[in-house]
Amino acid sequence: MMKTRLMGAAAMALALAFSAQPTLAQHAHASATASTTPEIKPWGFDLDGRDLTVKPGDDFNAYANGVYLRDTEIPADKARFGPFDVLYENSQAQLRAIIEASAANPVNDNARKVGALYASFMDEARVNQLGAQPLAADLAAIRAVANHSDMARRMGASHEGFGGSLFGVAVFEDLQDPNVNSAYLGQGGLGLPDRDYYLKPDFATQREAYVGYVTRALTAAGWSNPAQAAADILAFETKVAEKHWTTVERRQIDKIYNPTPAAQLSTFAPGFDWAAFLQASKVESVPTLVLMENTAIPGIAQVFADTPIETLKAWQAFQTVDQASPYLSDAFVDSRFEFRGKTLRGQPENRPRWNRGVALVDGQLGEVLGQEYVRLHFPASSKTQMETLVANLSAAMTERLKALDWMSEATREQALLKMSKFGVKIGYPEKWRSYDGLELTADDLYGNVERAAAFDWAWNRSKIGKPVDPLEWGMTPQTVNAYYNPPRNEIVFPAAILQAPFFDPNADPAVNYGGIGAVIGHEITHGFDDQGRKTDANGVLRDWWTPEDAARFEERAKTLGAIYAAQEPVPGTHINGELTMGENIADLGGLLMALDAYKRSLNGQPAPVIDGLTGEQRVFLGWAQVWREKSREEALKEQLTTDPHSPGMARAATPPRNIDAWYAAFGVTPDQAEFIAPEKRARIW
Repeated sequence: MMKTRLMGAAAMALALAFSAQPTLAQHAHASATASTTPEIKPWGFDLDGRDLTVKPGDDFNAYANGVYLRDTEIPADKARFGPFDVLYENSQAQLRAIIEASAANPVNDNARKVGALYASFMDEARVNQLGAQPLAADLAAIRAVANHSDMARRMGASHEGFGGSLFGVAVFEDLQDPNVNSAYLGQGGLGLPDRDYYLKPDFATQREAYVGYVTRALTAAGWSNPAQAAADILAFETKVAEKHWTTVERRQIDKIYNPTPAAQLSTFAPGFDWAAFLQASKVESVPTLVLMENTAIPGIAQVFADTPIETLKAWQAFQTVDQASPYLSDAFVDSRFEFRGKTLRGQPENRPRWNRGVALVDGQLGEVLGQEYVRLHFPASSKTQMETLVANLSAAMTERLKALDWMSEATREQALLKMSKFGVKIGYPEKWRSYDGLELTADDLYGNVERAAAFDWAWNRSKIGKPVDPLEWGMTPQTVNAYYNPPRNEIVFPAAILQAPFFDPNADPAVNYGGIGAVIGHEITHGFDDQGRKTDANGVLRDWWTPEDAARFEERAKTLGAIYAAQEPVPGTHINGELTMGENIADLGGLLMALDAYKRSLNGQPAPVIDGLTGEQRVFLGWAQVWREKSREEALKEQLTTDPHSPGMARAATPPRNIDAWYAAFGVTPDQAEFIAPEKRARIW
């Protein structure tokens, strides 16, 4: 769909609202059935996937997953492959069946919308016949731009359809008043994944390929002198990139909250017609915007003012073609994939058309599909078991907070209060979003996507200044993921992640604790990681730590960061310990909590030994199993540059290396490669 314009700090929360709809409470699970045998044989862990020629202390990921990783090939239409991807593909197949059933028998207007949108994408013959025609109106509007004010207006209008903008407006909970939604303004405008792709010599090959892709896109759009325009666009975006905050800077939650009266933007960041931009964005009546990368905004505005209008028009034309290409003829699709799939991520083949069509419907009508998804694929028993797991993990974190020897009583009191107020959502929302008013037809793919964007933006901006709906979700039930939302102080677990290897009601409990248990603990820990700790029990952004406790925490976090930063998954590219800090802290806390919670679940009884493996060994193996993923080198390099998550091989092995129980469980000795001396282990929780 439309390119995400606000990333990084914006990921602190996905602000969504739902209109009153019938709940699933009475009928959500009517058709879901539960299996009675573990999905992964023999008891939830893949014993045959281990490489027993490797000592656990030399390479724990290889020991736990080596044979599986050796024998598994990344599918040609994937840039990476692991448990998340397996479950995503399962979910896509299930959604395809739901979509096709809706199309064949549209029992209501929502089902009709689902069928129409999917049909418009799957009508490949018509899409190919139209060629570049759907672009005509948008390109004509760009050609009609006469000056920089017109271009600022065009950028604002891109919130409702295809097109680029140097700045984006998004709607999230206000960090000083989390019960109210506010408008946030942040940096944008880059066609490459991150500022580093413009500024570092490592990415010279990608920059060269990017110019080639921009040239092809502008040629297809009928733009004059496309090669020169492409070179000018790269030069323009490079200047913008120089002003951008880094990925590390952008994740500092206390730095991205800068409320500013809209009327002051013209003096704060001159050179950009803010009145035109905000009017076209349809937020001109909003009195205050929260500036995110505030110190970058004036510089970007100046770059805009200094850039010739013809370059800006060519850039806008490219942005429009780039974003629209997935919904145009094969020539556009293939050209885009050649760069964004093959060059940037090393992916040999594009996904099948049905798969891309399902992703489109899922992205635009996700909560329509979600209702049927949970009815068919989420047993009520899974939610009940998850509630027990969450209770055990929460109790484990509470006990850890009580016992921390480096935390003062003043900070501990606030930490325990925050823990006591954690909200939990499992499976699916209690009410569903309304799509009334969204017009979709089976013969207008391009128009469908633009109308969906306009509909979505109207829905989001209608929330500005309004109370936050506590029942809204930031993910659909069919999303294979989970999240912590700082301003709401809540953890959320969609139904789709509650599957093996993360969770299997028939698996050995130790494996479940190492899988979904550690995921639960991970999300809980996010409330106390290097950014989550900056909001209090009510989600308010404030410093509730004593200076001494904060200093002790930061010193321990630096120890963990250095352990990750020493790792070099791609030759010449290390893990960025600062970028991945929050996720690394959460992984360590989550696994520690999982071990504690598993012990609590035994009620004082000894853990059984299964196939010669103790309970603690099985918790660690369950953890490693969920990170047995392979990535193409290009995709891994992109992840290391832009993603706050460490690669799977590091996530599988590094948290255990900082836990004393792992050394005891596997007999790890100082002569083994992954041994860390006790005094050098990261001890945060």
